[in-house]
Amino acid sequence: MEHLINQNVKNIAISGIRAFFNIVSNYDDVVSLTIGQPDFPTPSHIKEAAKQAIDDNFTTYTHNAGLIDVREAACQFVHKKYHLSYDPGSEVIVTIGASQAIDIALRTILEPGTEVMLPGPVYPGYEPIIQLCGAIPVYVDTTKNKFKLTADLIKQNITEKTRCIILPYPSNPTGVTFTAEELIEIADAVRGKDIFILADEIYSELTYDAPHTSIASFLREQTIVVNGLSKSHSMTGWRIGFLFAPKDITKHMLKVHQYNVSCASSISQKAAYNALTEGFHDGQIMKKEYEKRLEYVYGRLVAMGFEVVKPSGAFYLFPSIQSFGQSSFDFALELVEKAGVAVVPGSAFSKFGEGFIRISYAYSTKELEKALDRLEHFVQLKRK
Repeated sequence: MEHLINQNVKNIAISGIRAFFNIVSNYDDVVSLTIGQPDFPTPSHIKEAAKQAIDDNFTTYTHNAGLIDVREAACQFVHKKYHLSYDPGSEVIVTIGASQAIDIALRTILEPGTEVMLPGPVYPGYEPIIQLCGAIPVYVDTTKNKFKLTADLIKQNITEKTRCIILPYPSNPTGVTFTAEELIEIADAVRGKDIFILADEIYSELTYDAPHTSIASFLREQTIVVNGLSKSHSMTGWRIGFLFAPKDITKHMLKVHQYNVSCASSISQKAAYNALTEGFHDGQIMKKEYEKRLEYVYGRLVAMGFEVVKPSGAFYLFPSIQSFGQSSFDFALELVEKAGVAVVPGSAFSKFGEGFIRISYAYSTKELEKALDRLEHFVQLKRK
């Protein structure tokens, strides 16, 4: 019966991140720096809120868009943090993680044959959804611009079919983000055009050089903002994300969301309310530790001779391995086999990621030290 499967589904592949992670699982004594999973536990006060919700038998469906107090708290959170103003009654949806938010946003705005502009390299979760919609992913090479999709690059690549531009920042896999000035230039480049901006801001609480700025501050009417609690509050498994957009867009995304999942978990929403209110500053505590790790890992990589753009957010580095003359997959596989260190081949992040590897520093300092000692020894042997 496989011949009857939707061809768009047949054409998509498992994430390169997960594919390599699965390969690594077959090796012993491997220090893995592959997954973007915070190593902090979910804060205790958030877990207690969820336990209380269970004890109170709060196990029913909620409003499709989510509990109104959660939506109010989410709107207050982004207003206080990023100066964004959204109506909790009509301009925010509580989703099952940022991934589902991306899915329903793209399924709402895309049609077959329309184009979506993506910065390359980029997180691999966008392209399959674009393809499932019958739309066309258009990658723009950012490797010569310190991994930034600039206003000039956008202007050069806009066509009459461009329906959406995805701006994921801070970026997975590079860790780079935008300044307010750069976002204003991008906003001016697309203002008034029939083009949506999908701003994936899931790492917005993890910026190091300056507070996060959202492009929705400058182009609200064309922007759909994706955010959530996975990275900011170490709540990946709780699966709570948010979609913010003008009501004329949100009302249509809500229809897709309704038929897709009905609503986010009631228990997770109770935890989310606590995270957004009592845990308003939780992300800052984690960020301080990530910043220490960044300085350590970046310093070690530079000392080893790697060319690497210093990140300004998230918890990834994306060093070049081009001097070794290997594909990123071959380099990463050899690193596992000979040194017992797992990273993600850059090719997992589009063809523009080839020649790089992604290192996650969302791991303990002890694990990072062990991995980097092994990497250093491996590099020294390869350069002899």
